Amino acid sequence: MIITRTPYRVSFFGGGTDYPVWFNNHGGAVLTTAISHYCYISGRILPPFFNHKHRIVWSEIEQIDEFTEIHHPGVREALRWMDIKYGIEIHHHGDLPARSGLGSSSSFAVGLLNMLYTLEDKEITKKGLAEAAIHLEQTLLRESVGVQDQIATAYGGFNKIEINQDGSFDVIPIKIDRKRQEELQTKILMFYTGVSRTASDIAKEKIKALPKKSAELHEMRSLVDDAIEILLSKQNLDAFGQLLNETWHLKKGLSKQISPGYVDEIYNKAIKAGALGGKLLGAGGGGFMIFYVPQEKQQSVLEALVDLLLVPFIIEDNGTEVLLKQDHSYSQTSKTRDKKFFKANLK
Repeated sequence: MIITRTPYRVSFFGGGTDYPVWFNNHGGAVLTTAISHYCYISGRILPPFFNHKHRIVWSEIEQIDEFTEIHHPGVREALRWMDIKYGIEIHHHGDLPARSGLGSSSSFAVGLLNMLYTLEDKEITKKGLAEAAIHLEQTLLRESVGVQDQIATAYGGFNKIEINQDGSFDVIPIKIDRKRQEELQTKILMFYTGVSRTASDIAKEKIKALPKKSAELHEMRSLVDDAIEILLSKQNLDAFGQLLNETWHLKKGLSKQISPGYVDEIYNKAIKAGALGGKLLGAGGGGFMIFYVPQEKQQSVLEALVDLLLVPFIIEDNGTEVLLKQDHSYSQTSKTRDKKFFKANLK
C-alpha cells in the first residue's frame, strides 16, 4: 500500500504567463505558494481474487477489467503511459473541492504519479514529477492548462517559478523572515464562493486572447518581481495587498469569462469593507477567492462576506510526499516473490 499527500496551491502573481502560447515566446514567471490543504492518493496492487481487475475510487467507484475502460482520464492515461499491466486499486481523497482554482487537478496528477512511481520502485525527483505531470495534463490529456500548478504542488513552499522559452523552469524559494511570513498569512483571507468550474474550459477562451493581451501580461509578469521586492524589504506589507488589486484588474481584462457578475459583487463588497486587494484563484469563473485585509478591517470583511465559507491556511513547505509505503511481506525476498506473483497473475 502506498499513500501520497500533495498540497494545493495559491497563486498570487504572474498567472497567465505560464501557458505555452505565452512563455514559448516571452518566458514567464509566477509567485505562488503551496498551502496546508491536501490531495491524498492511495494505491496498491490488487490481488487476483476479485471479479474485477482494477478498482478506482474517486467521485465514482469503478470496478473494471481493462484499464481502457477507466472513466477517470488522468488515471487511465497515467496507467497507459507507465505501462501498468497488473491490476491496481486507487483511492482519491481531497481536503477541498475540485475545480475551484487551487490547482487540484495538478495536485491529483502529481500525487498519482508519485504513488505509481513508488509502487513501481522507481526513483523520481520533485522536478521529474512536475515534468511528468505537465506531460500527462498537456500532452496526453490535451488539457488547456499552464505549468505553474504541477511545479508548485510537486515542490511545495513559497516560490518564484521562472519559466523559460523552451519550457524548462527554475524554482526560486522566497525566503521571508518568519515573523513577516506569519504577518502575511494572518492578512490573507481565503473564501470559497461555492461555485466550481472546469478550469480547462475557461482557460481555452483566455489562451486564445493571450497574444492580443501583450501589454497586460508583461505588466502581470513585472508585478511578480515588485511583490517579491516588497516581501523581502521592510516596507509595509499593505503594498502587497495593493499589488493584488492591480493584478486582479489586469487578469479580469484577459477574458470576460474570468469574472462573472457574482464575483465582481463579492470583490466589491470586500474592498468596500476594507480589503486592500484580492483575486479569484485559478483560471476564473468561480472557486476560491483571496483578499489581503489589514487586521483592523478583518471583522468588517467577514461580516460583508458572511455568506461565504472562510478557509484558513498556512504556507506548506514539503510538497508532494509519500506518507506510507507498506508491504504485506516480511522480508525483501518474499516482497520480491509476492510482487512477481501478483503482477504475473494479473497481466
